Amino acid sequence: MLVRLVYASRAKATLTPAQFDDILTVSRRNNPANGITGVLCTNSFIFLQMLEGGRKEVSDTYNRIACDPRHQDVQLLHFEEIMARRFADWSMGKVSFDRINMAVLLKHSAKAVLDPYAVSGAVSVALIEDLVQSASVS
Repeated sequence: MLVRLVYASRAKATLTPAQFDDILTVSRRNNPANGITGVLCTNSFIFLQMLEGGRKEVSDTYNRIACDPRHQDVQLLHFEEIMARRFADWSMGKVSFDRINMAVLLKHSAKAVLDPYAVSGAVSVALIEDLVQSASVS
């Protein structure tokens, strides 16, 4: 059974681009063995991530993230069973908020500011999809 999970968290300390790259490198190395795919949207302190894969593997990955001392305010925003993955080609894609069109944020929230804690899970999913379409994904 495939599932999709979206969560948000805040970094306990502002992370450097090199630290974000390290997180991505580890994810891209470990995720294929666990059948995890998805996308991570970040700036220097907010994570908005969509994970896809088997229920156990996605749950285990989310639990590891929730226990990671670099994160705080970890909140599950959306969880659903799915028929197909949206990001099957990415062990973990990355969208940098530095490269996004502010109109995308306004489309999904009251202000052109990323605040995944203030919107529904469905809005978070739609926001991630629009960010992937409108921003540079690495």
